[in-house]
Amino acid sequence: MLIVYSMPSGIGWSVITYMVKLAQELLEADLLIVSSDKSFSKIDQLKIFFPRLNSKLSQESCLLICPSPTSLLSIMEIMNWRKRFRFIAAWIIDSFWVDRIPKSIKMTRHFDHFFVMRKEDVNEWEQQTKTPTTYLPWGADVLRLGSDNSDRIVDLTRVGRQPPQWEDDKATLSECQKFNLKFQGRPKPYDDALVNQQKIMEIYSQSKFLLAFSNLASPSNYTHPLKEYITARWVDALACGATVAGIPPNCFCTQELLWEGSLLDLNTIDRNEGLKVIIDAVQSWTPEKAQNNYYHALKKLDWRWRFLKIANIFNETPKLLSDELELIREKIEQINFNKQEY
Repeated sequence: MLIVYSMPSGIGWSVITYMVKLAQELLEADLLIVSSDKSFSKIDQLKIFFPRLNSKLSQESCLLICPSPTSLLSIMEIMNWRKRFRFIAAWIIDSFWVDRIPKSIKMTRHFDHFFVMRKEDVNEWEQQTKTPTTYLPWGADVLRLGSDNSDRIVDLTRVGRQPPQWEDDKATLSECQKFNLKFQGRPKPYDDALVNQQKIMEIYSQSKFLLAFSNLASPSNYTHPLKEYITARWVDALACGATVAGIPPNCFCTQELLWEGSLLDLNTIDRNEGLKVIIDAVQSWTPEKAQNNYYHALKKLDWRWRFLKIANIFNETPKLLSDELELIREKIEQINFNKQEY
C-alpha cells in the first residue's frame, strides 16, 4: 500500500500528521507527502477527466489522506496513478464540506472507495460521487500515548478554539484562582508534528477536565456553519483520561463514540456560569473517572480500530496492526479482570 498524505500547512493539523505516520507504520505502507496547498492549472484539471486504465494485474493499492474534498485532486501528484494501482481510496478529514467536492471527482470514478469522518456525510458522498463510502471517525493513539494517570495536577486545561467568553487565558486564570482551581492555558506549540502531539497528550494526562465547545456553540471562519462534529481534542483528551467540559456537538459521533461520564455539559458559553459547574465537578472528581475514560477509549477510540477497517476494505492483513490490536484487547481484558477483583 502507498499512503499519500495531502498535507496542509498549520500546526493545527499535527494530529493528522501524527496519525498518518502511525498508519504508515501499522499498515506497513510506503508514504508520499504532497502539499494540499498546490493549485492545479486548467489543463491539469482537464487531464483528471481521462479515465483510469485497467490495472487488475497490479498488486499495488493507494490510500489518499486529505484535509478536505478539494484536496482529492492531489491524486494527480502520484506518478502513473491511472495505471499503477488496483485499488484507490481516499480518507477525507473535513468530509462535511460536501459542497466542495470537485466536479471532476463527481464525474469520474477514479476512486474505488471513500472514508468520511461523519456518518451523516456518507449518503451525500455516495449520491454525489456514485462511490462506496464508509464512516471512519476520529480516533487517538490510546495504546501508546493514552493514560489512566490518577495523579492529575491540573483541574482545567484549555486547548484550541473557544467562545469569546473563554478566549482570554489570563482572565480565566484569574477567575480560576479565586476558587483555587488549577488552570492550564494554551500550551506551547512545537514545529515537529510528532513532538507536538506527544506533548499535548502529556498535558491531557495531567488534566482532570479539558475545555471544548461544539463548532456551533463556538463558531469560527474555518468551521462549518450548520453541521456539528467532534474534533481531535475531544478524543485525545478522553484517551488520556480527561473529561471534556463544554457544550458537546449534536452529531452521531457524540452518541456512538462517547460514554457516560466522558462529558461535562456546561449548557452555556458563559464563563462564570460554566465555572460553577466545573468547580462542583472538580470537587467530586476521583481517579476512577480517568481510569473509566481510558478504558472506554481503548475500546472505542484507538486509531487502530480505524486502520483495521481500512485494511479489511483493502483486503490486507498487516501483522504489526494485528499485533497491536491484540495488545489493546489484552489491556481491556486486564482492566475487566481488575474490576472484578476489586
